[in-house]
Amino acid sequence: MKKKLVGKGFIYFLCISFLLMMNGFPMGAEAKEKGIPIGEMVSKGDVKFEARENVWKEVESSYFPIFQGSRIKIENGIAIITLSNNSQIEVSPNSLFSFDPNDQFILSQGNIEFRIPPSSEINFRVGNLSILKSRTLQATKNPSVSSPKDEETMGSISIHSNGSVTIKSIQGRISILNQDHVVLAALTSKDSVTIPSITVGGPSKVMVAQAPKGGGFGGAGAGGFSLVHLAVIGGSMLAVVGFATYAGSQKGPKKVHCP
Repeated sequence: MKKKLVGKGFIYFLCISFLLMMNGFPMGAEAKEKGIPIGEMVSKGDVKFEARENVWKEVESSYFPIFQGSRIKIENGIAIITLSNNSQIEVSPNSLFSFDPNDQFILSQGNIEFRIPPSSEINFRVGNLSILKSRTLQATKNPSVSSPKDEETMGSISIHSNGSVTIKSIQGRISILNQDHVVLAALTSKDSVTIPSITVGGPSKVMVAQAPKGGGFGGAGAGGFSLVHLAVIGGSMLAVVGFATYAGSQKGPKKVHCP
C-alpha cells in the first residue's frame, strides 16, 4: 500500500514540475540568473515591463521587483522606484527607462524626479550624457579636520520632444558629463541647464563652464538663446570663417593684361 502511494506521489510531482516548466515558471539556473533585485517599484495605472525582447506585459501588482536589465515603460500611469541604496526615482507618464548591468539608470523618454541620500550614489544616463551627484572635496593640512557632510541631492531630468534635455538641481550639486567624461555643466541648488539635442545624441565638442548660481544655463541669452546654444552656434561660425579663409588662400593672384 505504501509503495503505491509513494509511486503515485512521485508521478504527481513529475507532472506538476513539467507543467511549471511549460508555463515558464523560473526554476533552478533560470531563477539564479535573475539574481537579487536591485530595488522595487510601486506603480499605478498603465505600466508595462519587457518580458523578453519587444514583448511587453502589464505590471499586474502594485509591487514589482527591479532587476539588472529591467526595461519598463510608463504609459498612462506613474511609478516610484526605491533602490537598495535608498535612492528614490519618481517616473512620470509617457516615460521609458531601463537599468543596465552596472545598475545605471537609463532614461530613453519622458521625465523623472530623483532623491539621492548623502551616503548613496547613482548614475543617470540620457543619450551620451551622464548625470550624477557631485562629490564634495576639501583640501586641508590638518587630518583631524573632517570634510563637510554631503547633503541629500534632489533634482529632475526631462527629455523634450525636440531631443534636448533639461536637468534641474532642486537641492545639492549635480554634474553633467559627456561620453568622453568631460564636464559640460556643474549645477548647485536651484540651478538648471538645457542641453541641445546635438550634444545629447552625438559626440559633444562643446565644454560648458560652471553654471552661475540662480540663473543656470537654462536662462535665455542674446536673442533668446541659452548659453549652451550660443556656444554651439559660435563654434559653427568659427568653422565657417576658417573654411572661407582657407578657400581664399588657395586662389592664385589675378593676371593683369596690359593694353
